[in-house]
Amino acid sequence: MRRALVLTDESARHPFRASLPPHVLLRANEIERTVPWRLRLSLTRKEMESVAATYAAGFIATMTFIA
Repeated sequence: MRRALVLTDESARHPFRASLPPHVLLRANEIERTVPWRLRLSLTRKEMESVAATYAAGFIATMTFIA
């Protein structure tokens, strides 16, 4: 007997979800708007470039002393 991977019947819900009060699941199907991480942290391009340069310099220095 083959069963579909996605059960679309409402009677096939998970018991825990069925036990939750209705107000908890009101926003369950809504998608939150996401903000890119650099806007959330308010980083400028110059700051990101300096972080990348610092990381690259540290990486090269570490590999120089290891090798």
